[in-house]
This record gives sequence, structure tokens and C-alpha cells, in this order.
Amino acid sequence: MNPTPISVIIADDHRVVREGLATILGAVETVHVAGLAADGAQAVDLALAHDADVVLMDLHMPGADGVEATRRLRTESPATAVVVLTTYTDDDSVLAALEAGATGYLTKNASAADIRRAIEAAVSGHAMLDPLAADRLIHAGRRNDPGHREQDARLPDGLTEREGHVLGLIAQGLSNAEIASRLYLSRSTVKTHINQIFTKTGSRDRPQAIVYAHRHGIHAPDDPHQADS
Repeated sequence: MNPTPISVIIADDHRVVREGLATILGAVETVHVAGLAADGAQAVDLALAHDADVVLMDLHMPGADGVEATRRLRTESPATAVVVLTTYTDDDSVLAALEAGATGYLTKNASAADIRRAIEAAVSGHAMLDPLAADRLIHAGRRNDPGHREQDARLPDGLTEREGHVLGLIAQGLSNAEIASRLYLSRSTVKTHINQIFTKTGSRDRPQAIVYAHRHGIHAPDDPHQADS
């Protein structure tokens, strides 16, 4: 028995783009295109009407844009994931979309295989970012290093000092193994810290955690080895 196809709404203000994406995704067995939207408000309405799994969302559309629509979906249909598909990779666009609740972020240079993988990842609760978007996100996190901004000693949302250090290193783009090496911790301990960070900050994944670090000015210390355990 074949699994139930992933229900997808395509939102883009350009008809040729909407219909082109519908043709591409229509050839994917695991995906069902449930509707096409010309703006963010229509995308939300269609997602609610069809109980959609994923909205493939353009950012800049007339009326309700992709960020506003994503924010509405997080409130009105939290089970619907949003994958952004846009031409924009500037810091503000990436941060705004992910902060609003987008799970994936692709540029319109993405291949059909990339789009399929991003949709499947979103349904599984994982993030997939275009490399350019990931670079911009990490760059935004690095702007909050000690040379640019003073970090408040009182961390928000009950984060411990160690968790703040781990979050700062996540914002620099370090992997779990690199964080473990930098802080002289085991990988399992780092993973535990990251799970606590996600819980306390309300982040579903690393991209949202980086957005959180950026918004709160959280960075890694000059000498993280001296941090308290």
C-alpha cells in the first residue's frame, strides 16, 4: 500500500511560476498539489481548507506577503509546514521567514529534487536551507560576536551560561562535534544542551536557534573553555 501523498499548496504571485511548480511537483509520486495561491492570504485559506501538510511559499507577494502568511499559519494551522521558495537571500528576508516559522528556505535556483527533499524534510520536522540562505543566517549570527555587540549577562528564557555558550557556537555555524571540541564536552552532552536550548527558546531546529541568538545578541565567549559546566 502506497503512503498518503504529501498535500502541498503552492503560493506565488506569478502565474507562470505557480503553474510551473505544479507541473514539476505533479510528477512526484509522494506529493499531491492541493491548490495554487496568488498571495499569502489565499495560501492560508487554501492550507486550512485542504488541511495541507506543506505550503511552498514565495516571500514578496501583493497584499499578505509570505512572512505574514507564514506567521498566520503557525497560529491557525501549526501542523502545516512552510517551505519558502524565493529569489531573496539577504539577512533580513532569511531571518524574517525563519522567525515567522518557516521550516525550509530555498531560492528559485533550486532543482526539482531540492524542492522535493525540502518538502519531505519539512513534513518530518527537519529544516532544509539553500546554501546561500544558510551562509547569510550564519553571517547574521556572527554579527553578534564580542567585537560587535555586548551580551547581556542575564540570558533570556532560563538559559544557563553553558547553554548560552553552546547557542553562540551554533550561531557561528559549528557542528555538534566542533562544539564538543571547543568546549571540551562529549557529543552526547552537547546534544543534551542543544535539546534544552530548543525547548527553552521554542526553536524547532538549528536555523530557528540561530535566529533566536541573533535577535537576543547571544554569542560565544572569547574563552569558552573557562565557562562553568
